[in-house]
This record gives sequence, structure tokens and C-alpha cells, in this order.
Amino acid sequence: MLKRPAPSEIPDAPGSYQFRDAEGRVIYVGKASSLRSRVTSYFQNPMGLHPRTAQMVATAESVEWIQVNNDVEALMLEYNLIKEHRPRFNVRLVDDKSYPYLAVTVSDEWPRARVMRGARRRGSRYFGPYAHAYAIRETLDQLLRTFPIRTCSDNKFDRYHRLGKPCLEFHIERCSGPCVGEVTPDEYQMMVDDLCEFLDGDTEPVLDKLEREMTAAAADLEFEKAARVRDRLATVRKAVERQQMVVDKGEDLDAIGLAVDDLEAAVFVFFVRKGRVMGRRSFIIDKVEPLDEHQLIDRVLEGLYDEEPVQGMPKRVLVPHEPTDPDLYREWLGLLRGSKVEIRVPQRGAKRELLATVTRNAEEEFTRHRLKRATDHNSRARALEELQRWLELEQSPLRVECFDMSHLQGSDYVGSMVVVEDGLAKKSEYRRFKVRTVDQNDDYAAMEEVLTRRLTNYLKEREKPVAERGKFQYPPQLLMVDGGKGQLGVAIRVLDDLGLGNEIAVCALAKRLEEVYVPGRSDPIVIPRRSEALYLLQRLRDESHRFAVTYHRKLRQKRMTTSVLDGIKGLGPVRRKRLVKELGGMKKVRQADLATLQELSWLPEDVATAVYARTHGLSLEQGLASTNGFDGRGNGSGSRR
Repeated sequence: MLKRPAPSEIPDAPGSYQFRDAEGRVIYVGKASSLRSRVTSYFQNPMGLHPRTAQMVATAESVEWIQVNNDVEALMLEYNLIKEHRPRFNVRLVDDKSYPYLAVTVSDEWPRARVMRGARRRGSRYFGPYAHAYAIRETLDQLLRTFPIRTCSDNKFDRYHRLGKPCLEFHIERCSGPCVGEVTPDEYQMMVDDLCEFLDGDTEPVLDKLEREMTAAAADLEFEKAARVRDRLATVRKAVERQQMVVDKGEDLDAIGLAVDDLEAAVFVFFVRKGRVMGRRSFIIDKVEPLDEHQLIDRVLEGLYDEEPVQGMPKRVLVPHEPTDPDLYREWLGLLRGSKVEIRVPQRGAKRELLATVTRNAEEEFTRHRLKRATDHNSRARALEELQRWLELEQSPLRVECFDMSHLQGSDYVGSMVVVEDGLAKKSEYRRFKVRTVDQNDDYAAMEEVLTRRLTNYLKEREKPVAERGKFQYPPQLLMVDGGKGQLGVAIRVLDDLGLGNEIAVCALAKRLEEVYVPGRSDPIVIPRRSEALYLLQRLRDESHRFAVTYHRKLRQKRMTTSVLDGIKGLGPVRRKRLVKELGGMKKVRQADLATLQELSWLPEDVATAVYARTHGLSLEQGLASTNGFDGRGNGSGSRR
């Protein structure tokens, strides 16, 4: 059990603190301007703590701290300790991609351009990262016609040097032939410098230089040379077009977009230099500690700038929310850059539009992340195997059904059933239930009705011949309800009452701490957060909630949307839709006289009379009188067919 240190033992100074478990492992690292007030804040009634924080404190056995001189040192120490220990209760930035960079090996005698991934190496200049390898390869292919430096390996370079003849790249003018002395070291170095300058975003000097060369060649009547320079100029301009201009020239900034849910967040970053997007990067954050949007920005900045970007530190960082202590992070980034760095939440103009674009990219990245996990067969197989192991099932649950309720203060009560087979959603098996017997706010009673109806139908179906069985013929191997012990108790009772307690396994997923409750255990099962099994249960729970809410909204909207044509005997949905369509809208229907309605051959005469009476505010008797040539008030109206 965690022992509370005396407040006098804790320094009232900046620093970092670490919680350790019974085995001495660091499970959480934090920072504070005052270690005394921050550390003592954890030793309060657990009911006053966030559930995840309370779980961390309950797991910890000891706490220790390291005092530093100021808040910036505390920030840097905290991040270094997180990087070293990878505590289970700290947020983690999960970057499972190996982004491609365009690298120029400037330390070589004859520098080489190549697309590289992985860790950066000394002696190379890097440009990027880029979202796709094909994009940078296409750009490099265009640039080599203007800056023909080598792309071959050192072995290939040495082989052609020994042979004394150049390779094909030289003959198609994509290499200047340094291996056979076709270019001097100074000329070659100038091409390397121009390429690096261009990739840094300084495109105007390169374009001006090529235009001068073309003009000079044409003035000297060297038209073939002028044509070659013209073609090189065209390829450079095409490459410039690929570098999207998003803000004013001269602007150096990073724009950070976020897409967030309760458990994860997607981050997308545009690296903008001299007004152009020079690189982009994305990663996923596992929110294992409770974070608001400002604390999340703290973690993003710490993870993004743990090492200097290849483009260098920007003058400005655009964020959707300010960090918890903006001055602290400005000071820290300023130390990394060597000059002032501004952290801004743009409110208008091009920068706000840029941030909106980056945020859309983050949302798309989040969607791809979820789809990738959902469609990956190996992940699905692992999820089912882990689910079997954690829930101690006799076999992998190949069919899982999840149930959820939705209502608004007891009105329009509905239930949903969503199905996963072999780890994939089977939407054709989804079912919706309109709760019939519950007219108040009682989720337990509503859940009991829905489960009873679903399982009773299954019992009826299995008594029929196989060829005659309907939509409820397949039983779930795992029945899951959204909620805690209360919902689990309802499910157990329904299964026992129907004699299915020994045939169908059941569990409940509590949203508060993502804990799984099963029969026969008072304590919940805590499945690891990065487990594919927990992700499957969460996805199933979220899908059942979405399906229930969608049906509830549909019913509520239908109830609240009424039409003058509702309730007319003989005028069902098909006839009503056809009537509105043929007459050209509800306004035309209201204005139609009785003769017009009676001329519709597919509309029975008594229905036409009822429609006329309803739309003109008459009683049915008055409408019938209109059929005989009178409006019921002694005035002639209408006509007989």
C-alpha cells in the first residue's frame, strides 16, 4: 500500500516525481512547479480523483522525486524519464510508421541523393518527412534532370569508375557522371548546394539562375543548350507546384492538428518552411492518463520536439488549444531553437484555414488507424484468442452480440443488437428493438425485455426445420451488454430463466474504467489497454451505442414530424408519397380541389374525398356533401367524376 510522505519531507520546489509499483517499476512520471503541493494532491479520497488516477495510486507502492532549478528543467527531466522508463500510466506516442525522407549524403566525396527511412545518420542532410514514398521519388526524378547528382550506391559507383564508362543514368541525363570525371568537384558541389537550397524552400534563386542560363544561351545562338535549360526549368517549376504554398512567403511554422476520443488521439503535423509544406508526420496517442485538451497539447509538443525536426525549429507553432502553461513551453522551445518561439491558436485568416486542413488530415488518419486495426486478420485472430483467454471461455467467441439501450427521459425507448462474426461486424445481422413494456427511465427493465425477446426468438427458431429458420436462428457464443454489474445481473437472470445459462457466455463492459465483468467474480477483469481483445469489445460497445442512438433519433424525429395527411384511412405511405409527387408537393395537395383529386385513377373516390376534407378543414360529412355538389354549408363546390 502506498505510504503518504510527510509534507515537510517534500521540497516546495520544481521537479519531477515518480510513482513505483511493488516490484520497483516506474508506473507514472509527472512534473510540478511545487513538488509538495502536487504530490500531496494524490493522497486524497479516491472518489475525488479521476478513475485512471485513482487506479494508478492504488497500484503504486512508493513515490519519489527529483528536485531541479526551474520549470523548464522539470519539463525536460519529466520527458527524459518517460522516455527511459515508459511508464504504463503515462501517455504514449505510438508512431508505427517509418516515414521516407529525401537524404543527401553531404559528407561523401561525391554526395548522393537517396530516399531513406529509419534513424537519421550522421553526414547526411534530410528533407521531409513525406507521407508517401512515391511522392518523393517522383519529385526526385524531376529534380535529377535539373540537378544531376548521383543516386547509385558506393559499390556501383566504384564498379563504373573501374570500368571507365558511365551507367545508363548518365546517358539519359539524370546523372552528371562523376564516376568517370565528366564533371569537376566544384561543379558537382554547386549542383548539390543548389539541390539542397531548393529542397529547403529557396526556389526563387534556382528559377532565376535557370532563366538567366536559358536567356544567355539563346542570345549566343546556342539554341540546343537553351532548349535543354528550358526543359530543366519546366521540370523545376513542376516540382515547385508540388510544394503547396499555404501561407505567406518567409513564414516558418509547424501546424498541429488533433482528432480525439476517450482512449486515443491522432496527431497530424505540417512542417511549413518559407510558406510551403516541406514535410508532414502523423502518430497516434494512447491516452492512458486523464488528459484535457490543454494537457494533450503538452504531451504532443514534448513528443514532437524530443529531437529537432530535420527542417529546424520553427519560429511559430500553431495548435488547436494552448498548452497548460504557454510561457513554460515557449521558453523550452525557445531554448531548443536559440531564439523566441511563438505558440498560437489562430483565430482567422490563412493560418486558421491551414490548421483546419491539418485537423481534417488528423481525422482521416484516425479513421485509417481504426480501419486498419479492424480489417487486419491477424489482429482479429489475436483479439478472439485473447478474449477467450481473459474471459476463460471454452472456445474463441466467433459470434459476439452486444446490446445497448437508448431513450430520452424514458420516451422512445429502443434497444440495439450488433453482431461481430470472426472479428468483423456483420451488419446484416444487426437488429433494432422498440421497447414495449417500459414507459419510464428503467434501463434494467428495458434490457431485460430486449434480451428476453431476442433469446425467446432463438429458442423458437431452433425448434423449426433448418430450412424454415429465420433471422434469430444463430445463438451468440458471447453475449455482451453495455454497462456494469447491474446490466450483467439482468443478462444472467434472463439466460437462467430461459435455460441458456450453460450454453451462452456473458460479460459486461463498464465504460468508466473499461473493466469487464463476468459471472461468478466480484472483481472486474482488467484487460490491458493495448490488447486487441479490449479494442474489439470497445468497438463493439461503441457500435451498439451508435446503432441504438440512430434508431432512437429516427423514432423521435418521426414522432415530432407530423403531416396533414397522417391518419387518413386508405392513404398509406406509398399512396401518400405518390400523391405528393404527382401533384408537385404538399402545397399543391392543400390547394387541390375535389375534382382534381377524383381524377387520379389510382386514388379511390372515398380516399380522395377524405383527403379533400382534411386539407380544407372540413369534416368527412362535409367532404361527402362536396361529392354531391355542395360543401355542406349550402354552397356549391366540387364536381362529380
